[in-house]
Amino acid sequence: MSPHRSGQNHVRMPDVEFEELLARAAEEGAKRALADVGLDGKEAAPDIRDLRALLDAIRFVRRTAVQSAVQLITTGIILTLLAGIALKMKVFGQGG
Repeated sequence: MSPHRSGQNHVRMPDVEFEELLARAAEEGAKRALADVGLDGKEAAPDIRDLRALLDAIRFVRRTAVQSAVQLITTGIILTLLAGIALKMKVFGQGG
């Protein structure tokens, strides 16, 4: 069905045809965008899964590194406090 033209030179078409046209345009645009970044073809799905797995691994390593740093700092503070308490209570005796 050919589109109808209104008096102001606008094209009118049924909603169903317009939605099909938009869906086709969106699909073609998505395919072109994936092709532009090299994620087209049969290997695209495994590549995307690998990229997601890599991002998950990076997030895990970052989270673990932050947890380790906090644990190290906390342990250092506690050891310093314990050493200060031990010196204050003269647990190790007088030096001379």
